[in-house]
Amino acid sequence: MEFKDYYATLGVTKAASDKEIKQAYRKLARKFHPDVNPGDKAAEARFKDINEAYEVLGDPAKRSKYDELGANWRQYEQAGAQGGASPFGGGWNVNTGGAPGGYRTMTQEEMEGLFGDTNPFSDFFTTFFGGSGGAAGSRTGRGAKIRPRGGRDVEHELELTLDEAYQGTTKRLALERGGASRTVDVRIPAGVSDGSRVRVAGEGEPGAGGGPAGDLYLRLRLAPHPVFERKGQHLHTTVVVPVPTAVLGGEVDVPTMAGKSVRLKIPSFTQNGQVFRLKTYGMPARGTHPQGDLYARVEVQVPTALTAEEREHYEALAKLPSSGTPTTTA
Repeated sequence: MEFKDYYATLGVTKAASDKEIKQAYRKLARKFHPDVNPGDKAAEARFKDINEAYEVLGDPAKRSKYDELGANWRQYEQAGAQGGASPFGGGWNVNTGGAPGGYRTMTQEEMEGLFGDTNPFSDFFTTFFGGSGGAAGSRTGRGAKIRPRGGRDVEHELELTLDEAYQGTTKRLALERGGASRTVDVRIPAGVSDGSRVRVAGEGEPGAGGGPAGDLYLRLRLAPHPVFERKGQHLHTTVVVPVPTAVLGGEVDVPTMAGKSVRLKIPSFTQNGQVFRLKTYGMPARGTHPQGDLYARVEVQVPTALTAEEREHYEALAKLPSSGTPTTTA
């Protein structure tokens, strides 16, 4: 069972006031609320963690008990599991709204009445704040059974090339569960962005008591590309333009992610560093994001060597009075 650092969950210190804890909870709850993040399992899990943290730290009695647990939580868990008395004394009880000062254990049935058939709290919370003696997630007595509980979602990072992100790809993953290995093919759609997630249903941690397995989320990371740089849905590249073409105008080939070059018209007197936009040659449309564009930055190519004839022409050009100075006409 994992220890829950409720202060870290809310992003506050142990010295935080009740007001600071409430403010932190409200800010995070608004950010990760299911209504704001529909269908986002990770945001839903985060919202449950935030809610659980405030359930404890927002209640003075629970917060006091939680602070008393400290680093000795494992000792209490073991004592409770063995049927012994709590090493902290008095048991861990929840105020269920009775007379002032009257605290008693909240039963599993009451938890179900409050939160529905799926317990929104972690095993740690249920053990220490949902009843005494560590009877987490189960019903005791005759006909005892483990409540079905869904498995946790799992997140892993997956690196893609920019070509894979542009075209879409299928990745074969090697997964292991319960000592058994198997492979799963995951389709990555075209146009995915760096940091986006792909959900693989049912490939997370197994559930308990017949509950469904969690989901696997692949966090995508795009490797650098030698030719293109991605910025949102747009792509940026550099195109080399010879000096005569930059001065007199002409055409150059610009590479694209589709594998084919396109002809770009270079106006006369194009300056080094000038940027041209090629519409719809960026990343493909995805969701609410439209087709991106390709931006080509001009790099004027100064020759590193000259033939005798070329040198003769450059020297003749240099002798002209107006060489390098734009002329104007009335």
